[in-house]
Amino acid sequence: MSILLPNPHILYREIYQKEPQQQQQTRRSYGSGSILAPRQNGYGFDDRSRKELLLLRRKRDIIRASAFWSSSEISKPSSMEMENILDSQQLDQILDTAKDISQPILIDWMAAWCRKCIYLKPKVEKLAAEYDTKLKFYCVDVNSVPQALVKRGNISKMPTIQIWKDGEMKAEVIGGHKAWLVIEEIREMIQQFL
Repeated sequence: MSILLPNPHILYREIYQKEPQQQQQTRRSYGSGSILAPRQNGYGFDDRSRKELLLLRRKRDIIRASAFWSSSEISKPSSMEMENILDSQQLDQILDTAKDISQPILIDWMAAWCRKCIYLKPKVEKLAAEYDTKLKFYCVDVNSVPQALVKRGNISKMPTIQIWKDGEMKAEVIGGHKAWLVIEEIREMIQQFL
């Protein structure tokens, strides 16, 4: 006989056992005497040893864990920290390296006091993890670098995200609106130059 419960796994366990329940008769002793009682699976008394039950639980947990996680997602980072650019000479070196390997770079011009910049930075770092091998991501704090570097980037508003390719700025997104909209605009901009 099966028990109808809202959980389909319980119904499955009660109906589809390897051995029919009628054949699973065991002798149980209760104090002074013993009776012939059906073996119960899942609820009530169970005549399996504690070791058998622990092994079954371990197997079940291993199966759940292997079905939940795929091996390709484990090795992939969820976000990558952007490298800081501190002066014009470092920017020149980065642009030369990018030009040699013909890879565009993305620069996030931000300020430590800018709330929109603070909210946007972790989202851009997640985006950096997606484009890890195709594009390098850099960050410039406009208050901690020489103003010559800020003028070179032609920055007037923050946050400003720019794509640089072949030593010059190709496109930019000024992120004064919702972060998810800015991220979508950055994705479109990246797709143009990859």
